[in-house]
Amino acid sequence: MTTTLITGANKGLGRETARRLLEAGHDVWIGARDPDAGAAAARDLGARHVALDVTSQASVDAAAATLAAAGGLDVLVNNAGIADGMGVPFPRTDLAAMSRILETNVVGPARVTIAVWDLLQASPAPVVVNVSSSLASLTLATDPARQEHGYLPMAYPASKAALNMLTVKLAQELPRARVTAVNPGFTATDLNDHAGHLTVEEGAEPIVRAALLGPGDPTGTFMEAAGPLPW
Repeated sequence: MTTTLITGANKGLGRETARRLLEAGHDVWIGARDPDAGAAAARDLGARHVALDVTSQASVDAAAATLAAAGGLDVLVNNAGIADGMGVPFPRTDLAAMSRILETNVVGPARVTIAVWDLLQASPAPVVVNVSSSLASLTLATDPARQEHGYLPMAYPASKAALNMLTVKLAQELPRARVTAVNPGFTATDLNDHAGHLTVEEGAEPIVRAALLGPGDPTGTFMEAAGPLPW
């Protein structure tokens, strides 16, 4: 059975991804910073739970040890993310908030991936999915015809652009794996105070699709539900 870890999976896109992958036959671990919320989500879905704060090395190491003791890991979905001060224009950027965003959205996925590196190496078909955003695309951000061009705040797009580079480098480092950066689209979640126009079911679709990739499928790509995105 394919074993999958999803970070930030007690709600929103992470929870819906967990539900869908459980339906697909995966053995899913709900990673959550709030242990009570994570345990409740796992109980409701029929998944397993592991306490996991991506900003804490001790927490990540403990989670990796739990996975190793339980038999390993095949699929990692780096979903946990924050967007403090998401709507603040560039000149008013709160640099402390930006540091928190980068720590969670970039260093966090790197920390988790490194911690489970040996487990992914041992898997016959490793998969890593990094939940990104179309706001990360430099091509789209510099196209006046695109809405990404008109989005002026800096911190969140910068964090996701860095996550995209992490995706590329990981694909190069672990060519046996299927590694994908995924744009779920503007989904109604706590991240945007439920302002998004997509449902979590719609937003989770490309994440689930990437998690189900296998040997022979593309790797080191950036995609959304409609297909590939430009870096």
